[in-house]
Amino acid sequence: MNNFWLELHKPFTVLAPMDDVTDNVFRQVVLEAGRPDVFFTEFVSSDGLVFNSHGIPLRKLTFTSDQHPIVAQIWGTVPRNMKKAAKIVADLGFDGVDINMGCPVREVMKRGAGAGLIGNYDLSGEIIKSVKKGAGALPVSVKTRLGAFPADWEEIGEIVKIKDKIAPNTIIIGNGDVKSYIEVVKKAQKYGVDGVMIGRGIFVNPWVFSKDSGEHTKAEYIKLLLRHMELFEKTWGGTKNFAIIKKFFKMYINNFKGASILRQKLMEAKSFEEIKSFL
Repeated sequence: MNNFWLELHKPFTVLAPMDDVTDNVFRQVVLEAGRPDVFFTEFVSSDGLVFNSHGIPLRKLTFTSDQHPIVAQIWGTVPRNMKKAAKIVADLGFDGVDINMGCPVREVMKRGAGAGLIGNYDLSGEIIKSVKKGAGALPVSVKTRLGAFPADWEEIGEIVKIKDKIAPNTIIIGNGDVKSYIEVVKKAQKYGVDGVMIGRGIFVNPWVFSKDSGEHTKAEYIKLLLRHMELFEKTWGGTKNFAIIKKFFKMYINNFKGASILRQKLMEAKSFEEIKSFL
């Protein structure tokens, strides 16, 4: 299998992995609004995937064929389980495997995983070797972090310079506080990154990956919300809590007169039908 990262036109764009956000449904919504060059899944526990492969961990790894190239992100601290999880990912038809070494969530870090691996070079090295073995021909990447918010793009630029000296073929993707495609191009030009990953920025602008930087109407936002709900119902049925959809309301119902009042009504809704009646 070819390393798809090497075939992307630069600067490329990537949808960041966000737990309980970038699921199969949300990725379909993003794809329709203006697709990135690469999709990432939510992060998935390697332990959960190995010992409960038919439960929620596996559900997090569902995707549609039009989402390629797509990378599955896994996390954990047990090399053998990370290897097995990478093998599961490869068998599911993903295009790449990513190791989470940047999640700052306390519960994850308390286990020594995510950002808890930063500085633990021996274990990190073991994990990377194990994942590469499990992934087979799939490319393996690592998502990590420099520190707390806001993003320090000057430091990212320094890392690119170091990379150019010691490992020029390594691909570097910058991430942090990018809210438009124009910013993607500017960051790449100024700091030399190969691509830009966008996470929270999509909550400010659902069309952030679109090269068309035009304004979008209230009607377009509401239409996208309705599409999101339609896909949620169709894909998950009763297997996912209805309340999960509420975290997306501010993304769609914002920056127009009466938005906060409408959003409050939607937050109090008890069903999709009730939400639709308000829209």
